[in-house]
Amino acid sequence: MTQQSQSSKVNSEHAEHSDHEEHAHRSGCGIPKFNTRDLLVREDIMTKAKQLSELIITTDEVRQYQQAEKQIQTHTRVQELISTIKKKQKELVAFQSFQNAKMVDKIENEISELQDELDNIPLVVEFQQSQSDVNYMLQLVMSVIRDTVSNKIEVEAATPEAPESCD
Repeated sequence: MTQQSQSSKVNSEHAEHSDHEEHAHRSGCGIPKFNTRDLLVREDIMTKAKQLSELIITTDEVRQYQQAEKQIQTHTRVQELISTIKKKQKELVAFQSFQNAKMVDKIENEISELQDELDNIPLVVEFQQSQSDVNYMLQLVMSVIRDTVSNKIEVEAATPEAPESCD
């Protein structure tokens, strides 16, 4: 199936299953307004997005993250600390609801000490760094896509003439 026929198929399917309202232009403008949840993404775009996802999964950053995550999950002390912090957080919520400021302060200090211990374990530091690296990479990819599309839209938007009924 060609890209044009895929696009036509998606557009015709979309027209059958979606109610379009007129855009916020003058009536009769002819520019449809789409509800975001009703928009369909062309099959070729989804295929490329999945291919990009597969490429991202193969990066060193993602591999390091996955390795660090597995080590975190099997590290006894890390898991004990995480479990204890969660229990303390539940206690904190309970004492906050009882408006017991003395116990709230005590538990907040305990949580802080546990968190400090957790944050100083080299494996946790490595995991947090790998998590940060993956997030940065994903944000960078999203920025490149956003900026490329935005620049292309601005260039194309500057050249065509406005529809006659939307002056």
